[in-house]
Amino acid sequence: MTKDLGPNLLYIHSDQHNPYVTGCYGDGVVQTPALDRLAAEGALFSNAYCPSPICVPSRMSTLAGQHPHRTHVWTNDHCLSSGIPTFAHALGAAGYRPVLIGRMHAMGPDQLHGYAERLVGDHSTNYVGGTGVRRGLPPGTAGPHRISLEASGAGRSGYQVHDEAVIASALAFIDGQGRAAGNDPGRAPFCLTVGLMLPHPPYVAEPADFRLYEGRVPPPRIPAPPLETLHPHIRWRMARGEILETDPDDVARARAAYWALVSRMDRMIGQLLDALDANGLAQNTLVVYSSDHGDSLGERGLWWKHTFYEESVKVPLIARWPGRIAPGQQSDRVVSSLDLTATLVDALEAPALPNTQGRSLLPLLEGVEDADWDDLAFSEYCDDLFGPPGGCYQRMVRRGDWKLIVYHGEPSQLFNLAEDPDEVHDRAADPACRDIVEELAHSVHADWDPIQVIAEMRRIRADNKVLADWTKAVQPVEQIRWELTPEMEYLASEM
Repeated sequence: MTKDLGPNLLYIHSDQHNPYVTGCYGDGVVQTPALDRLAAEGALFSNAYCPSPICVPSRMSTLAGQHPHRTHVWTNDHCLSSGIPTFAHALGAAGYRPVLIGRMHAMGPDQLHGYAERLVGDHSTNYVGGTGVRRGLPPGTAGPHRISLEASGAGRSGYQVHDEAVIASALAFIDGQGRAAGNDPGRAPFCLTVGLMLPHPPYVAEPADFRLYEGRVPPPRIPAPPLETLHPHIRWRMARGEILETDPDDVARARAAYWALVSRMDRMIGQLLDALDANGLAQNTLVVYSSDHGDSLGERGLWWKHTFYEESVKVPLIARWPGRIAPGQQSDRVVSSLDLTATLVDALEAPALPNTQGRSLLPLLEGVEDADWDDLAFSEYCDDLFGPPGGCYQRMVRRGDWKLIVYHGEPSQLFNLAEDPDEVHDRAADPACRDIVEELAHSVHADWDPIQVIAEMRRIRADNKVLADWTKAVQPVEQIRWELTPEMEYLASEM
């Protein structure tokens, strides 16, 4: 099947990018000229939410356009079924040849999930129970552990090395498309996803990048509340990460490194945009940028992801499409990454995913005045291995100004984001909010039953034990893996 001439797609997806650390989202310190340019030439969504504030569930949900309780991918050890079609399958069915370069973080033997080709893989294992990463930095610096704050600062992250390989491959791909288009102006459009690891921790940045921000990044704006007022789950999470108390020097150093990582990532994105321009491809290319989740970065004393506070659960979402999306737009409508999935399928005139739970954003992007849009987004986080005893089974809904967070077996939280954008006044127990709590709780449980989730996760855990034992015994060849080696990363102080 040959695809009629239509738009190219460049979909850039980063890892753990808090949208508030971007110039176009209001940060006055970070240098992000590429993303700022993309927003100025297209549209920016200020209230975009991820399907889950953790990597694999969020990514697999976005691929499939379905919530985690439909994909049955709740943790970083869960595998998306190859029988679930993704937006890459839909774009392929429409005649595109979807190509992926870089990060996807899929678990299991299917490392394509609808992509026809993958040129650079992940640094992590393909298989449940597979071989971990040999790091040059102390263990735990890439995860939710206090050491990631202590071992932060100037140096080099292996994830940056990964992204450099990804960008080199992507630039070669775009240059090749430019040459081919010059020889055959009527050739099929390209469909490219670029997956970046930055600005995911370790909070370690190139010395020159780090020096740009050392001493310039302000401290967290929202102070940590008194310990006795913390929600039980939040207190548990902070205790598990050993961040009930933190050293201000560690906080300042880790934040400066994160700002530097965002800046480095932006330069890489700028290279991609420049390559489109140089090859005469920008005018006919839909460019989309987003991330899988955010990072709390010390706000409220929290770090990393895993929570439903705005810094963790919100993602950047920017789209540019010359001739179709008017430049300089900012939408405050509440949207989800699942809506982005539906939008990619709609924009490239691909067959709709039959079970998608997303809605196309094109009416909003194209300025349809009477566009009917419900300001609604869900996110869920469930963990039966690394959560508290008994696990954690949680779901968030944002409808209009209100956000309700349901913690199975623990008190809910309710925030009015118009009146309380910093989420410091929990109104779940406020008698005046009884009706809104009931209404939002009903929407949370309309298609989500934590008892069923617990049973399904127990079944997956039993299956995964067999898969992990098989991997250890058979040691299957990693089909698509980029090798991160210890010499790729270090702290400058250790040299």
